[in-house]
Amino acid sequence: MAIVRWTDPFHEFAHLQNSINRVFSDHTSQTWVPPVDIFQNGNKEVVLKAELPDMNRADIDITVENGTLTLKGEKKFSAETKEEQFHRIERRYGAFTRSFSLPETVDAGKVAAEYKNGVLTITLPLREEAKPRQIKVEVAA
Repeated sequence: MAIVRWTDPFHEFAHLQNSINRVFSDHTSQTWVPPVDIFQNGNKEVVLKAELPDMNRADIDITVENGTLTLKGEKKFSAETKEEQFHRIERRYGAFTRSFSLPETVDAGKVAAEYKNGVLTITLPLREEAKPRQIKVEVAA
């Protein structure tokens, strides 16, 4: 085992401080992309779930237009904590936009959204004609 001389015990702290300063200088100019899950809930609807932690409902905008669902928003950096109090900043802040092409089977007039515990859930009901239906076969006499 080799002995390693640690000449500057504060080197890591200085690197950390430089990282904090760099993040503070442009933390709002960084873009981020919230992760989403999209799945079909049986034969009734398509569901989109997006992780949007620490956001207010007023900062989230959802539009459905020409077969495209667009999710926009801005995750704002809290000014409550002073710069010198931070040790590390890893979370992303700033504006985001996500767009998704909708299948023609979605009824755009019945789209609903709910924001709870940092997760936005958008339900996209399927049109009645798109839902599978069972056809009874008549026996001819």
